[in-house]
Amino acid sequence: MANTKMTLEFFMPMIPPTVTHQEHKVSVRNGKPVFYEPQELKDARSKLTAYLSKHSPKEPYNQAVRLITKWCFPVSGKHTDGEYRVTKPDTDNLQKLLKDCMSAANFWKDDAIVASEITEKFWAKIPGIYIRVEECENK
Repeated sequence: MANTKMTLEFFMPMIPPTVTHQEHKVSVRNGKPVFYEPQELKDARSKLTAYLSKHSPKEPYNQAVRLITKWCFPVSGKHTDGEYRVTKPDTDNLQKLLKDCMSAANFWKDDAIVASEITEKFWAKIPGIYIRVEECENK
């Protein structure tokens, strides 16, 4: 019997959040640092988790996966549709928040199973986030 790989692919039309996981804040209480999320980061986390929840797999992934994402930001200024975006936020920071939200939306128990990633960011006439999750072949 052939081993079938579970693949999930979807596009979430939205203006992608530009706030990232790196934007935690720190305050000092009783002489000790206390880390917290600013409201803008909480809002971005809620928005992403809500959109992702609509696409959650019936069963969470539990083996190595490849995560392919295309971040499509609204065209602005002199930029054109399909042009790579080479300004902040950095792709690694975008991915950290996204993978945390995918964990919260039950795509997997722990994002440590993401063994391969391909991430791109573009200017686009249709803004949103394209996501493809596919199980990796075990060799």
